[in-house]
Formats: sequence, C-alpha cells, structure tokens
Amino acid sequence: MPIPEFIVETRKKIGTDLMWLPSVCAVVLRDSTDNSAWAVPEVLLVKRADNGQWTPVTGIADPGEEAHDAAVREVLEETGIRATPAAILGVGAVGPVTHGNGDLASYMSIQLRLEPEDPAAVPHVGDDESSDVGWFPISQMPVTDPKWRLVIGDAAAQRKHPAGFSPRMGFTKR
Repeated sequence: MPIPEFIVETRKKIGTDLMWLPSVCAVVLRDSTDNSAWAVPEVLLVKRADNGQWTPVTGIADPGEEAHDAAVREVLEETGIRATPAAILGVGAVGPVTHGNGDLASYMSIQLRLEPEDPAAVPHVGDDESSDVGWFPISQMPVTDPKWRLVIGDAAAQRKHPAGFSPRMGFTKR
C-alpha cells in the first residue's frame, strides 16, 4: 500500500501542500549466518522502488497506531518477515521531501530495533514499494544515505551494549 487512505483523503483537501506525518524506521537485526569470529550482525534491507536506494524498512503510522505496532506491520507488509520490537533507537525529523507526484511531506521518524521471530526466514518483496529485499552483513550493506547508516549503527550498538545505549535525539545530535 504505497499511500495510506487517510493521506489520500487529506490530500483531496490540501493538495500537495506540506504535511507533517508520523513515521517509523524498523531496523531488523539478526545474528550472522557466518560463524566466524569476525561475524557481524545482519540487517534486513529493502531496495526502494521509487529511487533505487537500499534502506531499512520505513513507513507511515496509521492514525492511532503505536509506533512499535507500525514497525511490525511495515516489516511484515514489505518483507514477509515477522518481527518483534526490541528497543527504541531514537527520534528525528526527515524532510521536507518532494515526492514524485509533487506531494510535500516532512516526517517525524521513530527508529526502532526489531528482531525476527524466525532468524532463518527468507524475506520476499511484499508490495510495490520495494523492488528487492534481503539480509546484509552490516559491514557490507549497500545503504548509502548517512542517516540510515547512522540508525543501523545505533541498532547494532544498542543490541551489543543495551545498558550503555542512549536513544538518539535527531539524526545529527547525540
């Protein structure tokens, strides 16, 4: 579902004017399938159909939907992977973004770390928002956007040292 129905209805009233939307970034990590001493966690990524960029799973929260529920829903819809929320990584603003159809939006992104219910489950492209999906060692991930690399790094750090982790407030501040 590329555009939630509540946004379609709101856009009928406001056109392409800037909208402020709650969103989630779901960073799903699993232990490496490589059993070497140098193994790093693997991250579930999607290749966005609109711009060809590899990212964690992202999406818009529905009205009244809790962030962790939105993250679980988006991961299942986009990749077929059932995941469980594990930690809040931070909150940051994204945008404004001009979408291909001319719509303007800014997002309040809540980043969460999730764990797959079945680490051996094979992901698949679940909707038309993505053209590919897969697990990647975080040391060899194809993510190029610095904000998503930062969030994935935060997820790995939080997973390894949960007691010493502080959620990030914004994408550039700690």
